[in-house]
Amino acid sequence: MAGRIRREDVAVVRERAAIDEIVGEHVTLKSAGVGSMKGLCPFHDERSPSFHVRPQVGLWHCFGCGEGGDVISFLQKIDGMAFTEAVEHLAGRVGVQLRYEEGGAARPGEEPGRRQRLLEAHRSAAAYYAEQLLTPGAAVGRTFLAERGFDRSAAEHFGVGYAPQGWDNLLRHLRGRGFTEAELTASGLMSQGNRGPYDRFRGRLVWPIRDVTGDVVGFGARKLFEDDPGPKYLNSPDTVLYKKTHVLYGIDLAKREIARSKQVVVVEGYTDVMAAHLSGVPTAVATCGTAFGSDHARIVRRLVGDSSAGAGVQLASGTSVGGEIIFTFDGDAAGQKAALRAFGEDQRFYAQTFVAVEPSGMDPCELRQERGPDAVRALVAGRQPLFEFVIRSTIRAHDLETVEGRVAALRASAPVVAGIRDAALRPEYARMLSGWLGMEFETVRRAVSAAERQGPRGGAGGPGGQGQRGGHPA
Repeated sequence: MAGRIRREDVAVVRERAAIDEIVGEHVTLKSAGVGSMKGLCPFHDERSPSFHVRPQVGLWHCFGCGEGGDVISFLQKIDGMAFTEAVEHLAGRVGVQLRYEEGGAARPGEEPGRRQRLLEAHRSAAAYYAEQLLTPGAAVGRTFLAERGFDRSAAEHFGVGYAPQGWDNLLRHLRGRGFTEAELTASGLMSQGNRGPYDRFRGRLVWPIRDVTGDVVGFGARKLFEDDPGPKYLNSPDTVLYKKTHVLYGIDLAKREIARSKQVVVVEGYTDVMAAHLSGVPTAVATCGTAFGSDHARIVRRLVGDSSAGAGVQLASGTSVGGEIIFTFDGDAAGQKAALRAFGEDQRFYAQTFVAVEPSGMDPCELRQERGPDAVRALVAGRQPLFEFVIRSTIRAHDLETVEGRVAALRASAPVVAGIRDAALRPEYARMLSGWLGMEFETVRRAVSAAERQGPRGGAGGPGGQGQRGGHPA
C-alpha cells in the first residue's frame, strides 16, 4: 500500500487547485457578488441555484442540501474518488510532486514522477490509436464497429482506436515523443522479445480503459484478423497503473449518473457498455477480462454511496433504498455460473442486487442490433432479484416431479436462503421457496433454520459449493 500523503503536500494541492475551475467543469457558475459564485447543485435536484463557491477561501457549500467542503471533497463526492485518488488527481493537474510518509513514492518501488510519465505514455497511445482508426489499414476495424451499429461519433465518444499491423508502430511513435525503453516496458504497452520491446497490440481494435479519474491506465484489444494467433481479446498486463481486478471499463463515463441514480449495471464486454450507453442506460460498466470481484464491489459501493443506512430495503416499486446493482448475463449455463459468482459477492453490498437475463441469450450489443435501444432498456427494467434468480437456478437442477427431487432441491436451496444477509428477507424467500417446491412452509422454514445454525457448512450443497454459506464467502 502507498504511504500517507504528507499533510503539507495536501495543503499545497488544496491551495493551487482553483476550486472555481474544478467545480466549473461540472456546474455552470455565475457571479453572486464579491468573492462568491453560484450555480445549480449537482448533488440534488433544484430549480433555483443554492450552490455557492468561494474561490478566495477554496470552499463550496449548498444551502439547499447542506453539502459542502473544499476542492478535494468536491471531487470525492462528484466522481466517487477516495481521498488519496482525489489528491493525486489534483496534484497531477497542478504540477505538485507528492511525497508520502512511508517511502516517499505513490506505489512501492515507484520513482517520484514515474506514474505521471506512464499516464502520459498512455494518453499518447490512446490518441495514436484513435488517429489510426481513420486510416485505410483500419477498414476492417471500422467494418467491425459498423456491423454492430457503432458509427464514427460512437467510436470517438468511447475513444475506440486501431493498433496497426506491424511490430513497432506504436514503439516508434512513443520513442519520437521522448519516452524511454524502460518507461515503455513498464507501461505494459510493449512486450519484451529477444531483440527488445515490440508493440503488445497489433492488428486489433483497441478500447482505452480509464480509471475513475478519467486517466487512461490500460487497453483492451479485439482480434480482427484470422492469422492472429493471439486470444480473441487481449488486455494490458498488470502494471503500476493497471490492475484488472481494480478497474471497470466505462466507469469514467458512468460515474456521475451512477452517483445520481444510485444504480450500476454490470455488463460483460466493451461493446455491451457502448450499446447500453447509446441505448439510454448510462450506468453500464464492464469488468476487463476477469470475473466481478471484491475490488470491483468496493468501487461500485463507493459510487452508489452504499452504506448500512437503509441497507437493502426494497420498496414496493421494486427499487431499493440502498441503491441497485444489476448484473446482466447471457441466458446460457455460463451466464448462470456468472450469476452465482455475483451472488457470492452480494455480501459486499448493502444495495439490492438484481439480475437481468435475456431469455434468447442475446447480450446488450446484440439486443440493440436486433431489436433496438428500447429492448436494451427493457432488459434492465425487467431485472429480477438476484436471490430469486439463484434460488430458481438451484431448483432447476432437480426433478420436482419426484419426492426425492423435491427434497434434494430443498437441501440445496435452503442454505441459499439462509445466506441472505437481510434477515427480514429470509422468511419471505422461505415462503416463496415453499411455493416453488410445492412443500409445506413449516418444512422449508425448519430447513432454512437448520442451514443458518450450520453456518459455513450449510452451503455445501448450494451454489457456492463446499465451505460457503448459501453462495456467500464464508
